[in-house]
Amino acid sequence: MAIGYNELLEYAKEASKKSYSPYSKFPVGACVLYESGKIYQGCNVENASYGLTLCAERNAMSSAVINGETSKITAIAIYSPKQKRCLPCGACRQWLSEFAKNEKETKIILEDINDEILVLSLEEIFPYGFKFDE
Repeated sequence: MAIGYNELLEYAKEASKKSYSPYSKFPVGACVLYESGKIYQGCNVENASYGLTLCAERNAMSSAVINGETSKITAIAIYSPKQKRCLPCGACRQWLSEFAKNEKETKIILEDINDEILVLSLEEIFPYGFKFDE
């Protein structure tokens, strides 16, 4: 059974409820879909030393790695109850570039200002990600 964008966003919303964000009070949840059809959730986990904070997107991708996922990301849903169009930070965009199927086909799923689904490509939000030339 294929998972749809609405369902991915619902999983991201669910993950945001588990956020550990006592400093910013800005909970974020993410749900990553891989080519294998498997999904992995993550939430942001803050730290008093702010630089050690782990974003929801990287948390979800790390969960995939530890669970042995070897296929590529096809979509990621990101949600915060505090902000519509909760886009990934620069570090998370670079991580997505590392694990994505490709920049044109990998989709970023967000909740738009009208509570509707907004779908962007990784290429739209991160057009020149760092890659080693092969």
